[in-house]
Amino acid sequence: MEKIKLAVIFGGQSTEHNVSIVSGSSVLKNLNKEKYEIYPIYISKEGTWYHYNKNVNEIDIFEIGEEPEEKYLQEIEDVIKKLKEQDIVFPVLHGLYGEDGTIQGLLELIKVPYVGCKVLASSVCMDKVYSKIIFEKANLKQAKYIVINKQKNENYVYVNEELEHINMPIQEICKIVEKNIGFPVFVKPSNSGSSVGVSKATNKNELKIAIEKAGKYDKEILVEQGINAKEIECAVLGTENIQASCVGQALSADDFYDYNSKYINVESKTIIPAQIDEKIANQIRKEAIKAFKAVRGSGLARVDFFVDKTTNEIYINEINTMPGFTNISMYPKLWETSGKEYSKLLDELIEQELL
Repeated sequence: MEKIKLAVIFGGQSTEHNVSIVSGSSVLKNLNKEKYEIYPIYISKEGTWYHYNKNVNEIDIFEIGEEPEEKYLQEIEDVIKKLKEQDIVFPVLHGLYGEDGTIQGLLELIKVPYVGCKVLASSVCMDKVYSKIIFEKANLKQAKYIVINKQKNENYVYVNEELEHINMPIQEICKIVEKNIGFPVFVKPSNSGSSVGVSKATNKNELKIAIEKAGKYDKEILVEQGINAKEIECAVLGTENIQASCVGQALSADDFYDYNSKYINVESKTIIPAQIDEKIANQIRKEAIKAFKAVRGSGLARVDFFVDKTTNEIYINEINTMPGFTNISMYPKLWETSGKEYSKLLDELIEQELL
């Protein structure tokens, strides 16, 4: 049987470059080499595209911070031509230019099938603010939040519920947060993943510092109510008949589940299946599918929730359209517990796009 020509893209220019390398190498390691003719593509932090020409049978999973060996990197002269030679592309890219609809748009333009959500869902879910607007329309419960825009002159704009933009000193914005939401809050860049640039604030001074930090990563900033909750995640899969996995729980070794907790602190762990009531787990699975459909999701995503430790109320947090694929990542582990072994999961993700 003729092998499927498959390009796997990893690396990229986003702040999640290092995570993408680990995810991409994990995918390369677990792909069925008898089934696919694999063409690994590495994108440097500067945006140069390289063929990673190491023997695919010898590729091991990278550690966070490791880069592909330079001796195996050959710059691709005609990227479009090389992509069009493939039967399908698996863009294992997290964050900016990889998970925001950009590379999806490129692949749509040159008519090459690819794994994962399409342009609209990718771009909407990358923007935490706009995904929240859609969740609200879908009647999915969310934590209270406000939106701030950072201006070029280091001034800030408060965006009210009518989406009016009001110039306002950061100190006044902090007062609005204290009055309308209360502390603690989480401050997030709207277009960032892997919890990069996210901070917890318990007072106005910490909030000011957190806003300034988030503003280094994105001009649009989300300030969200802190809930004493369990962090629960659900994997979804499919193009028409959407499947939801069992649910898992993320346990942070730090104050909250930030970049360090996810990828560096070995004390952080996941519990699969999550230690929650079965009725709550089933409701989360239903809401994960509902949210995925609301953003016109396709292929795969991980949908993240909070479950209030006191009331058991469920709050949707966000959708990750290209979740981590590392050997410790929640998405493949959820499906493994649900009966889909890693390499078979990759087969299903690829095959559903070629039907």
